[in-house]
Amino acid sequence: MKMIRKFVILLLILAIPSAVLAQDTTTVEAKSEEIGDNLDLEAVASIFGEAEDLEDFEKRLNDPETQINNLDLNEDGEVDFLRVMETVKDNTHFIAIQAVIGEDQYQDVASIEVEKDSSGETSVQVVGDVYMYGPNYICEPVYVHPPVFFGIFWTPYYSPWYSPWYYGHHPHYYRPWSPYPSRRYRTNVSVNINVNNSYSYTSVRKSKTSVDIQKKNRRNDYEKKNPDQSFSKRNPGVENSRQLRRDTAPENRSKDEKSIDKGSDRKVKEDWKPSSERNEPGKDKVSPAPKTPKNNDPSLKGKPQTTPKSTPKAKPAPQAKPKTQGKKR
Repeated sequence: MKMIRKFVILLLILAIPSAVLAQDTTTVEAKSEEIGDNLDLEAVASIFGEAEDLEDFEKRLNDPETQINNLDLNEDGEVDFLRVMETVKDNTHFIAIQAVIGEDQYQDVASIEVEKDSSGETSVQVVGDVYMYGPNYICEPVYVHPPVFFGIFWTPYYSPWYSPWYYGHHPHYYRPWSPYPSRRYRTNVSVNINVNNSYSYTSVRKSKTSVDIQKKNRRNDYEKKNPDQSFSKRNPGVENSRQLRRDTAPENRSKDEKSIDKGSDRKVKEDWKPSSERNEPGKDKVSPAPKTPKNNDPSLKGKPQTTPKSTPKAKPAPQAKPKTQGKKR
């Protein structure tokens, strides 16, 4: 028995250093993914420019096909529905994007501020919420073609858009999906950015009216429950998500620093199409736009309409000539 006890004591003594070493190796933990990495503001700006109105913009934000949004703040395993709430004052349209996270629980994630100055010029800024992205994270899109609904923005009969949807009540098109790892999300979402627009970054917020509106209407229910998860507390000494990406990606530092003043330097693709006109594998939607000019063009009347598939079928016709010549002989 004494020998057994000595053997057990020896094993315990040998196990103690291993246990201490194991504890030491688990004390260093990597930071979790940044919240702001799950909603790309250039993608938000891009689909805003393509939308027919703010109702359509909200639909594009929550489209299960394009998956612009990757936020799961309430951690229920599904992305949060993003509602759009608009406030209009004089020549300013303040458009808040809020994550729906519970019964009467909302969190501002970004805002779009549209303002017309005294000369009639319209400016657009997409501002990341300070809790999500840090202060002064502002994207300025310049559209190749201005959004179509800007034409009615400044009319006296314009009605602001207030999303009718709330927790547990979503539109029929919305089918929640599971969020991706943020790296995969950033790769996938880039195909939904119109590269013919330009996207520059600034630390100056143009609209003072928008600042006042936001102070009165901002929702921060998630922030109240998780004060230690704010960008500034998670990343002390870092101004915002833009600076964090530069600091953590040395190979892209010069490019990012340049893009702050001159845009994101995205190469223009001549064959780029909006998501609504793409015929991508696995999607059932095909744009009906080409059908209209074919049916209504007067120059096509009385002319046979051929397709690329019918062209090769006309080749066998010349093969009949050698046979008729042989019979005449």
